[in-house]
Amino acid sequence: MNITELSDEEILAIADPWWDELVKYSNNRNYGGFIRNFSRKFREAANEMEVGKQFARSQLTHNLRKERDFLGIIRRGEYVTVLYRQTNEKLPGEWLGRLVLGYEDGEVKIFGATIF
Repeated sequence: MNITELSDEEILAIADPWWDELVKYSNNRNYGGFIRNFSRKFREAANEMEVGKQFARSQLTHNLRKERDFLGIIRRGEYVTVLYRQTNEKLPGEWLGRLVLGYEDGEVKIFGATIF
């Protein structure tokens, strides 16, 4: 099955709780929790040292508010990108959250997660 065939509601049923977990684990600087739904390739790219540097240095990555606004879903190839408006406790303004989902070995996994 291709994830692009799922309805918006089915995608959001997966994406929303996972985004909420990413925010929680990023705020708590919990690497193990943060990467637990990552695909193998994405997990390798997000090694503990690099993610740890982001957790330590970035006000953005550990002061995220729990509240977020869903902006839309982009379907492309074998992946969907779910976009969120995210705010921060200490930094003014709004940030764009991006969560890329797809299938790996028959299970939905995170293939990308960024905030900028």
